[in-house]
Amino acid sequence: MTDRKPQASYAPGVTPPGLPRKLHCRFLLAAVVIIAAGSAWASGPGDSEPEKSSKQAVSRVIAVAPGPADDAHLTPEQRLGKQLFEDTSLSEPRGEACASCHQPKHAFQGNAGSRIAAVSAGTRAETFGIRNTPTLMYMAYSPPFGFYKDTDEGKVVLEAKGGQFWDGRATTLVDQVSGPMLNPLEMNNPSVKAIVAKVKASSEADQLKKIYGDGVFEDDARAMAKIATAIVAFETSPRFAPFSSRFDDYLRGKDELNGLEELGFELFKDKDKGNCIACHAGKAASDDPTDWVFTDFTYDNIGVPRNSAIPANADPSYSDLGLCRQPGLATRLPKGVELYSLCGQFKVPTLRNIAVTGPYFHNGAFESLSDAVKFYASRDTNPENWYPKKSGGAVDKFNDLPAAYKDNVNHDEVPYDRMPGERPRLNDKEIDAIVAFLRTLTDKGF
Repeated sequence: MTDRKPQASYAPGVTPPGLPRKLHCRFLLAAVVIIAAGSAWASGPGDSEPEKSSKQAVSRVIAVAPGPADDAHLTPEQRLGKQLFEDTSLSEPRGEACASCHQPKHAFQGNAGSRIAAVSAGTRAETFGIRNTPTLMYMAYSPPFGFYKDTDEGKVVLEAKGGQFWDGRATTLVDQVSGPMLNPLEMNNPSVKAIVAKVKASSEADQLKKIYGDGVFEDDARAMAKIATAIVAFETSPRFAPFSSRFDDYLRGKDELNGLEELGFELFKDKDKGNCIACHAGKAASDDPTDWVFTDFTYDNIGVPRNSAIPANADPSYSDLGLCRQPGLATRLPKGVELYSLCGQFKVPTLRNIAVTGPYFHNGAFESLSDAVKFYASRDTNPENWYPKKSGGAVDKFNDLPAAYKDNVNHDEVPYDRMPGERPRLNDKEIDAIVAFLRTLTDKGF
């Protein structure tokens, strides 16, 4: 629920593949600079082309009315993807699947049974990830990673947006698939060749040949691409974006919010109170659920406290710097963007299903949704509530960042524009109201 400057929409004639028209939340003239290989965006002849192309690109997600979460409502390709997604033979050693960390009962978020709530357990004993597992729901709406032109107080700025993972290192969902499979802290496969060999020996092999051709296994890179394509077909099926929450029924006129929830929604939108909508975006005048994905897919640095439960954090010299450590980013930065300014930034997550996808933030620093909202409200007025004290007694504010990057923290905008001793933008009742509203974003079945 970070706040931010108004989001950019896309300039006439620019069509981001995979980006729904419905994500254009605050309508400013904008364009996009794509810096990731393979992410070139085509220009169309006029205003109507982007809308048409964007609808086509996301039709796999929203064109089919969501049905029960069973295989009968999946296409053959989606069913194959589901089988691969749930296959525990695809890790090294065997025993962990994509579904281990992205559990359906937790809105496709989880930690593979880790003894540390904030991070997933790997396949080897006492190995753990370094970040909280994000939900996969509604991630098909994220545009490819790039730097987007936006207007801030009359100035044109470039702002990172899109991609997958907390640091956007995977340009698209397809690119994302192999990351956990090859990560030694996760599924621990030594190579793409090893993954392909396991799939070739699995019960999914015949179906892969049937859908993609008998020669699908002749080349490891091609086979891996088709494995990823099948998994993404499942991840872009309607069950990953059902728009079935009470809030969605409220937008459709089929349900009502109670008084506390209604107050929370108003505070969520109020630029002088919660200002949550600035980053967790929605189109305020719209009653179309697809206008409310509750993220603008940008990146922000809000100075989340260090989580001492994460094993990697036992080393005091280690800091997870997020976006600025995205592999290869330093060589692809557009002119005018300094790498150091991106240190500490992480991708703004969707708030859909937020009540069932804790713990919260990139490092799982907060187990309680209420505490997460309170942090936004009183981070600057009462930092002693959130950060430890140094040996001399001073509060070690933004303690998960090296001193050189603490100035990168978002501190000018609502609700962060407060000083110690001042009254927070939100009182306890208002925080409770926002939490009550956030609980209406849970899709049916969770």
